[in-house]
Amino acid sequence: MSVNSPPVDICAVLFDLDGTLIDSAPDLALAGNALRHARKLPPLDLDIYRPHAGSGARGVLHVALGVTPEQADYAALREEFLEAYDRHLLRQTLSFDGVPQLLAGLSSRGARWGIVTNKASRFTLPTMGAFSMFQDACTVICGDTTPHTKPHPAPIFAALQAAHLDPRQTIYVGDDARDIQAGRAAGLRTVAAAYGYLGPDTDPRDWGADAVIHSPLELLKWLDKD
Repeated sequence: MSVNSPPVDICAVLFDLDGTLIDSAPDLALAGNALRHARKLPPLDLDIYRPHAGSGARGVLHVALGVTPEQADYAALREEFLEAYDRHLLRQTLSFDGVPQLLAGLSSRGARWGIVTNKASRFTLPTMGAFSMFQDACTVICGDTTPHTKPHPAPIFAALQAAHLDPRQTIYVGDDARDIQAGRAAGLRTVAAAYGYLGPDTDPRDWGADAVIHSPLELLKWLDKD
């Protein structure tokens, strides 16, 4: 589970959202298949979409239609996908097993926690409101809160400033290399969530995180280590 021992003075935890706290891949797949249906293509299985869900519209469009951001029609297809995702938002999205207990455990320890996601606010805020476990978040930074998204550290800095958190006493948890890059660039200790949307050739141990966890509740075990 752990690469390094945790610092003893952690007072706050910032989390990525999709692939770390919630599993939104089923709804992303529904949106991707909606675009395929509009083009009279058969639906693809969720397992095909899941490893690419962490890349959002870019990843799902590549799977669903084989398009990349360099193509001339990408912007229009991306907007079509976002509209489809809006229609399917929260139909099948669930929290990962153990996440409610993880957040409650942090609160019971007196640790504050918040969200830093690349997901746009039009999707993040309804998602946050749909889960009672998110009501105690000390800050929510979305993909359009700052001019930059992860791996740029600006969203992490925005969260630290908004919640008055000390980076020396805060860790960042995410399921993508971009999360670890952003957290480290902002001066935080980092934890890689290996249960998220990892591709078959991805090894989170290569990201340089301070720890790798394979379930949400392993974070509490790591923090409780001497």
